[in-house]
Amino acid sequence: MRAIKSRNGTAEVVDLPEPEIKAQHVKVRIDYSSVSIGTELLMIRTNPGAPLGYSATGIVMEVGEGVNHVAPGQRVACYGSPAHREIMLSPKHLTAPVPDGVAPEEAAFAGLGAIAVHALRQAELKFGETALVVGVGILGQIIARIAHASNYRVIGLEPFAERRSLLVSAGIRHACKNGEEVAAALRETSAAGGADAVLVCASNRQASLIDEAIGWLRDRGRVVIVGDTGTAFDRDLLFAKEASVHISRAGGPGRYEPDYEQRGVDYPIGYVRWTEGRNMEDFLRMLQEKRIDIRSLISDQVSFRELPELYRQYASAPQNRMGIVVHFD
Repeated sequence: MRAIKSRNGTAEVVDLPEPEIKAQHVKVRIDYSSVSIGTELLMIRTNPGAPLGYSATGIVMEVGEGVNHVAPGQRVACYGSPAHREIMLSPKHLTAPVPDGVAPEEAAFAGLGAIAVHALRQAELKFGETALVVGVGILGQIIARIAHASNYRVIGLEPFAERRSLLVSAGIRHACKNGEEVAAALRETSAAGGADAVLVCASNRQASLIDEAIGWLRDRGRVVIVGDTGTAFDRDLLFAKEASVHISRAGGPGRYEPDYEQRGVDYPIGYVRWTEGRNMEDFLRMLQEKRIDIRSLISDQVSFRELPELYRQYASAPQNRMGIVVHFD
């Protein structure tokens, strides 16, 4: 089977053995995957040989022992690496049935959707509070849309005009290009003296936006780090507002936990209400009920063999691309 891997600072198509089914896993023939471009470019630059992609959809080929929620022939969404490949062995808790009315191109974003949902849960917002989303690439766009659908007051901060226009088209009025515009939007939307939560979705380990984020917070507000960004901050700024800084670990409880992901041991719902698998399912529900629009975020559909070239093109003109869907022959 064919797959995409990083190699020597680029991505390439490689041939790999077809995986064999094992207990607590689902064997899926992938027909669409989505690209988390910032994360994947970082892996290409820093992790030679890494398999790429972590969000996809396809048709169940075979199920392993202990799997009873999906069956061969059924369309499912898959979350977890590696996803840019023709056949994926997906852990059962990260394999969700795709509801009727959800197109494959939309279902391919279920992994990204789980990350967005978990980030908002980490923000601990309440009905009507204000969320500032810093950096509205594909993940920030999805977070902003879910927050808007949940009746939070949403402000986006993004230097690229093309990305700000996508926020406006989704009904989000405050799409800001700099800190001055953010301050004006906060004066209009928040009676609390600042944002209740700032979600930092930008990806740049060489720079930290946390000090700026603290400045935009209300007293005792919350910064949530979502993107792969620097984490240095001024203690005095944090102390002055008694603010808190949190990091959002991917799709939710269960991520990187072998018992949950590989051995199929679920967390009891009474103790862990929203696992990464349940976050996936809730994102798919939002798609089915048309609460959020993913189709308008899809800027590119490329064939599997065109993906390595797309990585190279994005590096020179990121503002021209947003949601990228890969389809398999």
